[in-house]
Amino acid sequence: MLAQMTDRTWLWLAAEFYLVGFLLGTWSLLRGGRPLNVAMYGLILAGYSMQVTGLYLRGLAVGGCPLGNTFELFQFTAWSAISLYLVIGVTFRSSLLGYFTACLAATLTLTSLLIPAWDATRRSGIFGGNAWIEFHAALALFSYGVFALLALTAVMLLLRNYSLKHKNLGGWFSFLPSLLDLDLISVRLLGFGTLLLSASLAVGSVYWLQDLSRIGIAHLLTVLIWAGYAAALALRLSGKLVATRFGWAGIALFAVALLSLGVLSHA
Repeated sequence: MLAQMTDRTWLWLAAEFYLVGFLLGTWSLLRGGRPLNVAMYGLILAGYSMQVTGLYLRGLAVGGCPLGNTFELFQFTAWSAISLYLVIGVTFRSSLLGYFTACLAATLTLTSLLIPAWDATRRSGIFGGNAWIEFHAALALFSYGVFALLALTAVMLLLRNYSLKHKNLGGWFSFLPSLLDLDLISVRLLGFGTLLLSASLAVGSVYWLQDLSRIGIAHLLTVLIWAGYAAALALRLSGKLVATRFGWAGIALFAVALLSLGVLSHA
């Protein structure tokens, strides 16, 4: 029976596990308790395993990394963010990070699955057998996953700042890390994501600059997104983008990156 399951079936199952993790966390918070971090981590890990299976089957079907339409780009971005969470989630001292990650994963995967038009056309061999271009695209999308996790920590930073300003330190606000910890992890995520996207553009430029006619709006859009994150990193390191402004910048930049996926799917 498992052998007969399609890639979308596996991805539906993954989305359902992410959603259950989010609902479990919501139920726990509404009852005034700490999110069930171990249970949530297990649900996210189970969903991740199913998503990996679905993306693997999709990759076999299209003959490469599944990045050929908006559906696949959303799925790959969610996979990237969850991959990073599963690595750092154990060491990051916050039971709420798993809750927000489950919310993000459920939102991205379910949105892509519920809009059939995004997966109406599968493109095969979109990289023309060029492994470097495929690596460039995968690296860029993985950086978007890092930026997704950055957006989550930015939300937590804004919530912590709000709780401190209004002297509301009880309830589920008590589960948030300190502003110092949130700022530190956010800066590291911003730096890591910008580094990955820089490496992606460096790899891609070796190919694209050989024939400037190959450069389209999608490539220019990626450069603009990189410039936005690079500017945010420079401003943060110089002390000119801090506290709530830094948090809102992380959220706004990821919103733009997410909206750009529709354009990138036609590149």
